[in-house]
Amino acid sequence: MIERIEAPADGPATSSGRAEHRERRGAAEAVERELVMMFRRARNFSMTVASQVHPDLDPASYSLLLMVDDAGSLRGMDVADRTGLDKSTVSRQIATLVELDLLERVADPDDGRARRIQLSASGRSRLAQVRKQRRKHMHGEFAHWSTTDLQDLSRLLAQLNRMF
Repeated sequence: MIERIEAPADGPATSSGRAEHRERRGAAEAVERELVMMFRRARNFSMTVASQVHPDLDPASYSLLLMVDDAGSLRGMDVADRTGLDKSTVSRQIATLVELDLLERVADPDDGRARRIQLSASGRSRLAQVRKQRRKHMHGEFAHWSTTDLQDLSRLLAQLNRMF
């Protein structure tokens, strides 16, 4: 990320140009530090939320659960493609989620020989309960933010997500 903010070779060599470059570089480094902190906290938050869904649920499987919830139902190969994980890893995660009664396997309506995964009734209920608690917490945390600040944050996060 920092390499992209380097001053062009033919850029201004004035002291104000150098000062602006240092300020821009410092700002980019501050963003990088804050992202590292946010990712660290998000990982910890995911561990907490995953355990609220089910005490034996790990954060990676929680992420898979969210993906299935967003998609409705998926084939195992779709999950592997979306996550970039190998099929055997995805298969193990799915098997664990089925054992925890958070996912269920169902017939693929497009191919009677294939199976899809979807949230089980228990998985849907547990996930909805945790999401409701999380939303309530987030709304409380954002209570003192202006609507404009929330809109700006949302816009900037969307812009950041397009980078990855």
